[in-house]
Amino acid sequence: MTPADRWEPVSPLYGRGRELARCARELERLRVGRGRSLVLTSDPGLGRTALLRHLAATFRGGTARLAPAVPPHGPRDELLGLLYGGTAAEPLRTALLRAAREQPLLVCVDDLHLWPADPRRALCGLARSLTAAPAPLALFLSVAAHRAAAVPDELPVLRLDPLDDAAAHAYLTRLTAGRRLPSATSARLVHEAAGSPLVLQELVEGLRGRDGEDGADREGDGGSPDTGDTGDATDAVDVADIGRAGSPPATRPARALRLVVAAERARLAGRPEQAARLLGPVRRLSLPDEVTGQAQLVHGLLESGEGPVADARASLLLAARLLTPHDPRQALRARLAAAEASWAMGDAAAYREALVPLAGPTGVPGGEGAFATQLRTYLRGMDAVLSGDPHAFAAGRGTLRSVVEAAESADAAEAATDEAELLVCAGAAALVVGDLTAACRLGSRALAVARARGRFTVVPKALEQLAYGELRAGRHARARAHAEEGVRASRRTGRRNDLAHHHAILALVASLDQDARTVAQYAAAAEETAVRHGLLQAETLAQWARARADLARGRPQEAAARLHPLLAQGRARGHFAVRMLAVPCFVEASVLAGRSDEARAAVGEFALWAGFGHDPQAPAQLLRCRALLAADEDPDRAAALYPEALARHDAADGDFERARTALLYGKWLRRARKPAKARDALRDALIAFERCGAGAWAAQAAAELRATGEAAAPQLPDTLDGLTPQQVRIARLVAEGATNREVARHLSVSPRTVDHHLRNVFAALGVRSRVELARAVTRADGARTDA
Repeated sequence: MTPADRWEPVSPLYGRGRELARCARELERLRVGRGRSLVLTSDPGLGRTALLRHLAATFRGGTARLAPAVPPHGPRDELLGLLYGGTAAEPLRTALLRAAREQPLLVCVDDLHLWPADPRRALCGLARSLTAAPAPLALFLSVAAHRAAAVPDELPVLRLDPLDDAAAHAYLTRLTAGRRLPSATSARLVHEAAGSPLVLQELVEGLRGRDGEDGADREGDGGSPDTGDTGDATDAVDVADIGRAGSPPATRPARALRLVVAAERARLAGRPEQAARLLGPVRRLSLPDEVTGQAQLVHGLLESGEGPVADARASLLLAARLLTPHDPRQALRARLAAAEASWAMGDAAAYREALVPLAGPTGVPGGEGAFATQLRTYLRGMDAVLSGDPHAFAAGRGTLRSVVEAAESADAAEAATDEAELLVCAGAAALVVGDLTAACRLGSRALAVARARGRFTVVPKALEQLAYGELRAGRHARARAHAEEGVRASRRTGRRNDLAHHHAILALVASLDQDARTVAQYAAAAEETAVRHGLLQAETLAQWARARADLARGRPQEAAARLHPLLAQGRARGHFAVRMLAVPCFVEASVLAGRSDEARAAVGEFALWAGFGHDPQAPAQLLRCRALLAADEDPDRAAALYPEALARHDAADGDFERARTALLYGKWLRRARKPAKARDALRDALIAFERCGAGAWAAQAAAELRATGEAAAPQLPDTLDGLTPQQVRIARLVAEGATNREVARHLSVSPRTVDHHLRNVFAALGVRSRVELARAVTRADGARTDA
């Protein structure tokens, strides 16, 4: 990077008058020697980087520096290198403030959410304090909207909206170098770009025609939907009838393949209507198997996103059969997509049937490449896990673990493992083997790769997997954020089936912290598409969410009635991968509703499933289920099982599920006339529910606590003097927004140790949530400053 006065002139920005005016107002503070910070956020492709470059290049009256998202030698060294031409040992905050005292300084940091934790935390700390800093330093931080949690909530935010039509048309004129396009073409391009400068730029690239020879060369090089090539650019806008009278038959396969390639490009960019238009003429013709197979593959992928998944599966299996002799890699992709359609249908046998040919030789001379090899390994592992054979399951679990390890290894930087689809598969493998931390990491990487490579139809799937992993790990706020972004991404890309899955996840999250009406709205939105398109997974999740909301409101009869058809042995209608996750809810509802026999039958199957290690919470939940069943018949056994369940929860690091066990334990203790012990359990449950934001559940715990004669909470202190030094460190990190695992890594202790200290902190300060803790820390710091 170079000083602002030596930057090359930048292109004008279109439709960003509001944003530029806001930034100018912030920079005015530098004239009076004061600091200022601003967070620029937007969805991908809306021009955050372009805005930062423009600000840095046009800044006058001082020095401007632009730090990239992933510098070659580390973010902190990059910033200091920009300032001094080298590195410095002094703290980043000190270095920047000292440089600003010499002359006004604008520092623009791109994609802060991609930076490592330590320099990101340092920059956020500096940004928080700049309003009171006696130095003319402006710090502008760019953060993707879906990663807004990477910066503190109190920082001022400027969100970039999509371009309006007038700005998009102006930008289109510049992209086409002033060449006038037909008004209908311009309108279509602007409409399909949906206000995204990046998408508009890609569409214009598709308009830049290439002659027929180039097209023939591309076909000879093996052009396929996987290459991302758009084929003849004019095909991307005006689809000619390639089978019209007079069209030379010998040219039809090449022209058809180019349309298929363009259709796949449009599908990946999230433009299903355009993809279907391009594909229509091809599917009406009699063509060689290779071309027909490619067309069926793209058609099946379109259907899997917005149509009945059974139809999508049929098209994808046909594509796999046609492509196997010609393009084994694409045939493998078709089988993966057919298996995924079977999974959405809830048909384990159909899933395995899609994978049967994978047991044979690849038929690829010299091997099939790293990507296909790893994908094949994943599919074989999934086949073994779903076989029903305990020995095959153990082997399949090991196979899936190897897929996760390969994706997370140092070799993951290679192109083969940098494919978004493979990262999604690796994340799914991590969910199956119960490694939720790896699942979330891989989901985040898949999301980043999909966005970086313009594979926008993969984005909703990556967000779904990420939200599901966070949900199972008990990080409900993050699950909601990813699912809400998934809703937006699904709508942008026209993927109604993905939209249904995200609504189902939002229903589950809402069953924890929203009212019953909100749960019903999300569940109904999921079920509307799920029933019509055969999405049994989304339908089962939605019903589970409704049942959990019933339990939160103290209506176990309704909850048991909802879950019984999904879980009843021998005739269960629920999704095979979701049923076991919902068993603890079913057992709780059935026991509380007086239907213990039904619950006892479900616990036997759940015990086998819990032993496979699919879910870290399952062993604790199993003990809770057994304690519920023993509560009336064998009180001594229940008295032993509940504490054991709580200890297992501590090892699994899941606040919400632990709180549910503590609530049930407290209820049982109160009925057993042990009020002192009941208060301890119920107080733990109440604090944990409030920490999770589970309002209805917290109300249950509070009512039970009052029934034991619990006194009012004491006045909150204005000091942290009652905490140990380690507790103070933990309290400050949590108040800054760090998770328990992040605190553990920072202090080199275990998450369980952090959880233990944090409970003591909550008890000592009399707070019940992380939000209250942050306020307590702020209040204590303010009191110390005043003193």
